Amino acid sequence: MGVKKKKETQVTSLTVCHQDLETLRSLADVEGKNLASLLLHCVQLTDGVSQIHYVKQIVPLLEKANKNGKCDPTIRSCLDILAGIYLSLNLKNPLKKVLASSLNDLPEFFLTEATQSFTSRLQEELNTTTDLYSCRKVIDNISSCMENFDLGRSSVNNLLENVLHYLQKSLIEISEENRQVKLAGNHIVQTQLMNDLLTIQSTSGLAVILFIKAMFHPPEKIPDLDISGEREFWIYILGYLESFRGFMCISSVIFFQISSLLLRSVDHTSIPEWLLNCCRSLCCADVSQSALLFLCQGTLTMLDWQDGRMGPSGEALLLDTVRVLFTLSSQIKESTLEMFLSRILASWTNSAIQVLESSSPSLKDRLNGNSDVVRRLLEYVYTHWEHPLDALRHQTKTIFRNILQMHQLALEESGSDLAADGFIFQLTESLLRLEWHSKGKYTCLCCLVDYIGIEHILALAKTIPSQILEVMGDQSLVPYASDLLETMFKSHKSCLKSQAVDSTWIDKWHETWVSPLLFILCEGNLDQKSYVIDYYLPKLLNCNPESLSYMVKILQTSADAKTGSYDSRGALGALMACLRTARAHGHLQSATDAWRDLVSSARIKQGLIHQHCQVRIDTLGLLCESNRSTEIVSTEEMECIQFFITYNLNSQSPGVRQQICSLLKKVKFLLRKCRKVVNFALELFLKRAQIRGECGNKGHGIGVPQLFMALLLMWLMYASFFFFSKLFCRIQESSQVLYKLEQSKSKHEPENELTRQHPSVSLQQYK
Repeated sequence: MGVKKKKETQVTSLTVCHQDLETLRSLADVEGKNLASLLLHCVQLTDGVSQIHYVKQIVPLLEKANKNGKCDPTIRSCLDILAGIYLSLNLKNPLKKVLASSLNDLPEFFLTEATQSFTSRLQEELNTTTDLYSCRKVIDNISSCMENFDLGRSSVNNLLENVLHYLQKSLIEISEENRQVKLAGNHIVQTQLMNDLLTIQSTSGLAVILFIKAMFHPPEKIPDLDISGEREFWIYILGYLESFRGFMCISSVIFFQISSLLLRSVDHTSIPEWLLNCCRSLCCADVSQSALLFLCQGTLTMLDWQDGRMGPSGEALLLDTVRVLFTLSSQIKESTLEMFLSRILASWTNSAIQVLESSSPSLKDRLNGNSDVVRRLLEYVYTHWEHPLDALRHQTKTIFRNILQMHQLALEESGSDLAADGFIFQLTESLLRLEWHSKGKYTCLCCLVDYIGIEHILALAKTIPSQILEVMGDQSLVPYASDLLETMFKSHKSCLKSQAVDSTWIDKWHETWVSPLLFILCEGNLDQKSYVIDYYLPKLLNCNPESLSYMVKILQTSADAKTGSYDSRGALGALMACLRTARAHGHLQSATDAWRDLVSSARIKQGLIHQHCQVRIDTLGLLCESNRSTEIVSTEEMECIQFFITYNLNSQSPGVRQQICSLLKKVKFLLRKCRKVVNFALELFLKRAQIRGECGNKGHGIGVPQLFMALLLMWLMYASFFFFSKLFCRIQESSQVLYKLEQSKSKHEPENELTRQHPSVSLQQYK
């Protein structure tokens, strides 16, 4: 048992080409205060996390430069280099998102220059990238430019003709390559190409919606596609959409146009005769599932749903879009498309929340908890919350959480209490009636607790803490159950503290959350105890460290009557497990604090010689484990370790011996700071090793476990205090004794891989 260290975040650093680097060096000022100096310092770093700090300083520096009222050539060159940096970064690199977020706040004075720089760099990529297997990066850049990045979206809009042509060309080439690879039987390459195709389709969905928006801009803002005449213009666009077997009709209203495309309800009478004559089969063909899916994504991503800007037509389009997604969810069976669908459906709920914040009463009636849309959303969540794909299960959590927020926004005008609402009451009851083996149940209950608190749920199911703890014997459910319990007891603590006028609230909290825990620790099966100690107990102590005193008080009272046995840990085992966990997580400064303030030293020694081996290990862990590597080992602790060794040196279980040595190895590092106890420890270890060695030489039949343990302990001491030559000589002598006994094939233990080699080799792992 120990505290796991969090992994450090790894961010790939950004770089620039040699030409851009020389440009920055030539433009950097002597004082190092201009934008070129900042960028030069940034690109010279090799740590991506440190570079994020410098990227965030770009806009504040430009805001100061904006006061001068001019965009000098230095800033213009730096903006061009920033565009190159953005397009060079990998799609998943956090630096790409940080840079886009920073440039979204660029002062308006620099927007024209920045847009020109991004347009130029993107144009260069479109023109120079001809390698089929390199186009994925270009498509990723197009996609990232159109999602939550104003400068990138403007650049794509300026190059809309080139972008559409590039996407169409890439789609055709990769489809052909995929066909050839499929014939050759190369499944790995085929999988990558299929992912490329899905990425192109997803990006194309965004581009099509961007194009439709551009069509309805004022004439002077429509991008110049360099296509003369209405007929040629539409044939060009339809030629692009033919890659999806799709179609588009001409309409005067943008939202009706997109709805017609998504719902496949095109009115052929509104299509020009020339278009029907040349493209009749195209207009009448069905749109493929993937094309519809990514056009829905484009609709949700590229249109502005905030602040009621869409109006009634936009609200209708929102409802049309979700109907299409529901239809697709019953048709799509391919796992990759299912994953995209879940993300797009979650994106729809985010858009619905934005619209509901300033929508008409009629839409609120159609999106509250009792509506058909919410009912079908819940069906989707219940159907997919056990899906094998982690990403899809995560999206069901987002959808469920957004459903609650949608219902809350729909009820704001009525002013009713969310916890007492009929929809929430029925939703809670339906979730509680489900079996606890359903993993999605835990996720949804977590969301409910976050929104309405725990009091409402405890009123419906008072024994819910015990119910959840009962299922913690199942390893697959443990992470879900412990997360739900943590969410619940934190919410309950906050609720009780806010309502209480004195400290008596803690008694109710202990009764609800700590008492069921103690029952499991004393009466639960082996798996339940292990998982509760590893997952639930640390979270409970981190939330309320003072609860340790309550646990110790209850368990000490029970320990006299339920000390445990060879096959049962009893209350004493639960007590030692709680103390060990508390010290390992920093809630006890030292083991002596435990028996000085909480339990007696006699109780600690009772645990060290308990019949159940895990109780002995937990008590030794209390003495040896600490969250601080510099903690001083006291003489009292060493006396307890001596007491433990006296009665556990002849352990017959290899697993127990291994755990003992692992714990004593932790003491080795602490002993380097505590030379006061060295003589005491050496005297003990050498005395016992000498006795075992002499008995072995006289043929008294002493067991290999005792000799092996004595040798391990001495080796640990030597590893800590290598300057004791006498100890090293004694180790060598004992090694020879043990080796001879092993060669005689002692009957105490069967021969294994460890006993085939000389002890001096085996013991190197403990050094």
